[in-house]
Amino acid sequence: MIRRAVLVVLGLVWLGPTYLLLVNAARPAGSYDPGSAWVPSGDFALFENFGRALDSADLTQSLASTALYSVVSPLLGVLVGALAGYTIVVLRLRYGFWWFLLIFGGTIFPSQMLLVPLFVGYSDAGLYDSRLGMILIYTAINVPLAAFVLRNFYSGVAFSIFEAARMDGASTWRVFWRIYLPISASALTAVFILEFTFIWNDLIFGLTLTQTEEVRPVMTAIAGLMTDVYAGTPVPVGLAAGLVVSLPTVVLFLATQRLFARGLSLGSV
Repeated sequence: MIRRAVLVVLGLVWLGPTYLLLVNAARPAGSYDPGSAWVPSGDFALFENFGRALDSADLTQSLASTALYSVVSPLLGVLVGALAGYTIVVLRLRYGFWWFLLIFGGTIFPSQMLLVPLFVGYSDAGLYDSRLGMILIYTAINVPLAAFVLRNFYSGVAFSIFEAARMDGASTWRVFWRIYLPISASALTAVFILEFTFIWNDLIFGLTLTQTEEVRPVMTAIAGLMTDVYAGTPVPVGLAAGLVVSLPTVVLFLATQRLFARGLSLGSV
């Protein structure tokens, strides 16, 4: 009984910020008062506030850019990662374990360590504030996770499948594309969902590598909107923008949670 009460209290504490977000994002922009933040206003102005945020920060272009990054980069990342896992495990690349460490080892460094070198390199290469540059960096970040999951997955696939396909005359590329890639669809989907969520919610690389409204990710645009709170942007407007643009990742996870769980379990073999 005591344990259940403690869990209920902890759950309520955990949900407190979510409650504040929902209540104040739906509050009319002109009626926000920090002293009554816990009390619902009785009015529902969520979409009105979001529309105001769209106009204030021009979120339409940022949403389009973020959708582009969140779809293209994970697709490229899982494809390259699957190729890496296939080459190391199935084709038995010489020194494959060390190649895997080279691919995955970069994840031990905090992202903050990469910001200055990336900024300088992107500026020199002409990739700063470009959609191509953002797709490249997001793809590079996504490859290690995909390589890790697919390497584990392909390790559990019988090597006789590859041998039989080769004896039938299939090339190594055809074996990968027609056999290994389809059977790893669940693992690929799980990695794609994780990487989609990461890119959609990314802030740090958007702040560092973008500047214009056409290129910057939506979370960077919202961060700029929230910094203008004391310059005239009402708090409910910023909260509504953050709440609404977070919905795609929530919907995607809820719609694919069974496939997501299955893919991760297969990838952990």
